[in-house]
Amino acid sequence: MTANVIYEAHPAMFRAHPFWFIGAVILIPAFGIGILLLLYWYIHTRQTSLTVTDSELMYEKGILSKDRTSVSLKHIRSVHVTQSFIHRILGVGTIQVSTAGDQPEFTVVDMPDPHMIREAISKAQEGREDKD
Repeated sequence: MTANVIYEAHPAMFRAHPFWFIGAVILIPAFGIGILLLLYWYIHTRQTSLTVTDSELMYEKGILSKDRTSVSLKHIRSVHVTQSFIHRILGVGTIQVSTAGDQPEFTVVDMPDPHMIREAISKAQEGREDKD
């Protein structure tokens, strides 16, 4: 049985760090340094993803080597969303997923629409409870 993807997101570039983005664009005429910075940043954000399926939450990061963490929805106890004032305006935030332990299972920074991700996890958990 394949898992249905409910939500998938990558960290935001411009929305999370607009001044860094503008700085990199300004550095483009300086021997292409800005292009290299933007390219590295783009690849880094594309190689990090958070996926909510109907049975688990998967966090994957890494460019050359991969680090994958998967947590069953039934083991997730809390999803903590943190946003500074500027991040609230820009619509990005940090998500911490906790299971039974004291420490968060993992933390994902610069995620777009973090409350939408939290709601997707809650809906997936509710859908899973209906099946059980």
